[in-house]
Amino acid sequence: MPKTQLSSPDLRSPNGVFSQATAVEATGRLVFVSGMTARTPDGSIVGVGDVAAQTRQVCENIQTALAAAGGTLDDVCRVDVYVRNMDDFAKIHQVRADYFREPLPASTMVEVSRLAHPDYLIEINAIAVLAG
Repeated sequence: MPKTQLSSPDLRSPNGVFSQATAVEATGRLVFVSGMTARTPDGSIVGVGDVAAQTRQVCENIQTALAAAGGTLDDVCRVDVYVRNMDDFAKIHQVRADYFREPLPASTMVEVSRLAHPDYLIEINAIAVLAG
């Protein structure tokens, strides 16, 4: 699906692995990926206490969900990221750089006081547009 990363000189450049805005031609299928955590299929939590390891597992889980829909991470146009500690921003984006490439999805990251399990450090949901 053609996706375009948009930027304006009137806005500050992003300091992470995301774009100011992402445009997608409105044909195809929308896929809404629920908030993914660092759980594996057997229910264990990867990387307890390690936000980079958890981010990697979350990205793998998003990738797996998209594959079930016939898509890839390249189809993602938006992610919402919920973190327990905003000081982990750089670590999270270092991992995201291994998974997302230009044109980058639009993104929001917010710090939350807690997630569904006390060992979760990050949760990410995604919206993708798949061709026809």
